Amino acid sequence: MAASTTAPPSTETFWTDAERHLVRYGGEFTREIIDRAAGSFLFTADGRKILDFTSGQMSAILGHSHPAIVATVQRQVATLDHLYSGMLSRPVVDLARRLADTLPAPLEKALLLTTGAESNEAAIRMAKLVTGRHEIVSFARSWHGMTQAAASATYSAGRKGYGPAAPGNFAIPVPNVYRPDFTAADGSLDWRRQLDFAFDLIDAQSTGSLAACLVEPILSSGGIIEPPAGYFAALRDKCRERGMLLILDEAQTGLCRTGTWYAFERDGVVPDILTLSKTLGAGLPLAAVVTSAEIEQEAYERGFLFFTTHVADPLVAAVGNTVLDVLTGDRLDERARSLGAFLRQGLSDIAGRHEVVGDIRGRGLLAGLELVVDRETKQSSDELGARITRRCLQLGLHMNIVQLPGMGGVFRIAPPLTATEDELELGLTILDEAIGNACAVL
Repeated sequence: MAASTTAPPSTETFWTDAERHLVRYGGEFTREIIDRAAGSFLFTADGRKILDFTSGQMSAILGHSHPAIVATVQRQVATLDHLYSGMLSRPVVDLARRLADTLPAPLEKALLLTTGAESNEAAIRMAKLVTGRHEIVSFARSWHGMTQAAASATYSAGRKGYGPAAPGNFAIPVPNVYRPDFTAADGSLDWRRQLDFAFDLIDAQSTGSLAACLVEPILSSGGIIEPPAGYFAALRDKCRERGMLLILDEAQTGLCRTGTWYAFERDGVVPDILTLSKTLGAGLPLAAVVTSAEIEQEAYERGFLFFTTHVADPLVAAVGNTVLDVLTGDRLDERARSLGAFLRQGLSDIAGRHEVVGDIRGRGLLAGLELVVDRETKQSSDELGARITRRCLQLGLHMNIVQLPGMGGVFRIAPPLTATEDELELGLTILDEAIGNACAVL
């Protein structure tokens, strides 16, 4: 059959069709038609080149169209792409084994799924079944997904207007060092007192059915907030005292993003259940739940059920194996540490030139820059963040800003682990200019 010679619809027709036929699922669409992507860059239909400082949806850790990923997809889709959910293939078993090899004991049993919400849904379901309880504790600025149990454990957005959440979901305050709520004599965050207070409230509200605590090692949608050293060990102890399982959601922090294979390594705390997504598929829909043989056995004996259409699909499992190949072969954990230090210094230099930069935080190639209109009061401005974001895009840089009540606009900066210093320097230069332009009209 001859290839179609029909010209693509005009830009005006494209946006007319989009507005007429697409369901809007959160915020406004970026007014660019993306034609292709390669490495650290997006290319628009009208010829613009945009540096991608979010790795797509915080997922494309190997950049766009990485040659090894392209080759794997082409090879695998031509041989074995999808199976009945009860059938197994070599890529699936290989990926489960290799994931276990990257993790500390006793994490060795994996369930391969598609999205972060799905992996959190499965982890919560498993925790409830194994403990025989139903109550779930999460951070007050959490994001774990938009399916029922995951959405019920999500507090940063999307709760109003949908009726009752799953029963037994509780929020605890975020240990935000930059904006402390419980303070020591020197004004610093007294996170131990905050954590004690949080669980006093949890205990007061619980019906005695606490099943699990589901948290991110670094809150991303919550504004790149990293709890202080020692926090997760204390949180684990709170869970142990109550017979709860600790579930860590490393959708954005796992697989070398923070400079180590997993963010929880810093704290020396091993979760009972680990959820992975985003970075595992490097932009393709692949997620995992990893737990111990003991928990998996208990879940199995109690009839754990999580059949999905694309559970254990060979195509994306093959991609996951290639992601592990590249991460290991190119030592991208080391690269994330060195590039992260370069990025952090560049952001600090920007902070030195612009008073609206209130805080720089994060780890490795997951960085946050919080904007304020007054460093002393830490007063925020939604308009300032939106203005800088728009100007960055005009100048050729895609940025994502988190704007939640009670904090300033926080840029989430997560370039691919394959980015070069020159590309990071370009992004920093554009961001510097965009902040200067926005501040000039304040």
